[in-house]
Amino acid sequence: MQITVTHPNDLGERERRRWRELQGSTPSLDNAFLSVEFTLAMGALRDHVRVAVINDGPDIVGFFPYERHPFGIGRPLGGFLTTCHAVISDRDLELDGRELLRGCGLNVFEFDHLVPGQRAFAPYQSGVHPVPVMDLTSGFETWAETVRAASPKNFKTIRYKERKLGREHGELRFVWAAADPALLDRLMRWKSDQYRRTGRVDRFARPWIVALLKETHRHRSEDFAGCLTMLYAGDTPIAGHFGLRTKHTLVGWFPAYDDAYSGYSPGMVHHLRLAEAAAQAGLHSIDMGKGGKEYKGWLKSGQSSVAEGRISRPSLAASAHWLGRVPFVRTRALVLSHPGLYRRADRVLKGFARLRAPNRP
Repeated sequence: MQITVTHPNDLGERERRRWRELQGSTPSLDNAFLSVEFTLAMGALRDHVRVAVINDGPDIVGFFPYERHPFGIGRPLGGFLTTCHAVISDRDLELDGRELLRGCGLNVFEFDHLVPGQRAFAPYQSGVHPVPVMDLTSGFETWAETVRAASPKNFKTIRYKERKLGREHGELRFVWAAADPALLDRLMRWKSDQYRRTGRVDRFARPWIVALLKETHRHRSEDFAGCLTMLYAGDTPIAGHFGLRTKHTLVGWFPAYDDAYSGYSPGMVHHLRLAEAAAQAGLHSIDMGKGGKEYKGWLKSGQSSVAEGRISRPSLAASAHWLGRVPFVRTRALVLSHPGLYRRADRVLKGFARLRAPNRP
């Protein structure tokens, strides 16, 4: 087994084609964050993105995209921005995790959204967490009936608000795969406003994240595309979502809405329309990502899972990393996996946001 590290821009057509073959032949890798197109987009924007190309003799048997930071600290591609990472290979690839780190020049690699069960990382998993999924394999009506049966009051309330919104602000219209970049800019402004209202860090204050969304929005192929959806009331956009999709799966990424319409639950109305449009487009599922958001529990009709953990080689850098990161990561994981703790933390963050902007309604 030979490991060669390269920059994504240096992957040739042979490597890119092999990447797509490996991903397409392994169902657990059906996630746009694992696509070679996403790695290429990240590589064009971030200097520390690398890809380990794994060979068995003359044959390429795997790829491992990652970020290499100072002192040999490895992080998943996209870090906090992405919700899935993995070695792109056959599931049965025999690969030792520490040998992979050595080949990548890493002292430590911390993961929290890893495809579980991969042999290189399985011995180092400290936990596996559920990921809510909108399962559309049997069509929209089957999904809607599952959601309605699980939470009839919520479903009825959302449908009522949907009708009221249409009566009071104009007929509702849903656009799948909107191409206008101005709509993406509008969505990001809504999301930035939401971050400020809720006390979160505004991700779009980082220029490379804005550039990443614009680049992936321009990419449209059968196997990978940035998918911008938008809900209109009359001629006015009021809610939207930007995510990445493969041929069969849409990854939930950035949902947002115009706060002026918050009384109508436009985000939830949008998600109902999103599920219907995704099913019509032939998608099998919408991956909503792990986390404590209550609306995910209302909308899910199935689940997958991701693993968290840490793998390291003996070194001073790895020891320092453990002291600085592990206690925080464990506390965060506990809060995210416990709905009651998540709601309390959410209230605290919103309280701080109100203190920073006391004149805000």
